[in-house]
Amino acid sequence: MAGGHGPKTYSGPIPVHAPPRLYRFSNMILGASMWFWIMYRLKEDGPVLFGFRHPWEGHHGSDHGHDNHGKSEDH
Repeated sequence: MAGGHGPKTYSGPIPVHAPPRLYRFSNMILGASMWFWIMYRLKEDGPVLFGFRHPWEGHHGSDHGHDNHGKSEDH
């Protein structure tokens, strides 16, 4: 059968090859974008996440004109 031929013994450290440059570069870009996204979401949703603000309180200071309800400005 497909068995080992006894325990493996190494006389030194296991040889680990360095990753290609493309993998290191993509790792840096994807890792940085992940942390930027986490920090952005923490900035936006942090008060709700930590209980400083309720999610149903809405956004303060941004008037989108919802009080008109479809009526024009000149009436």
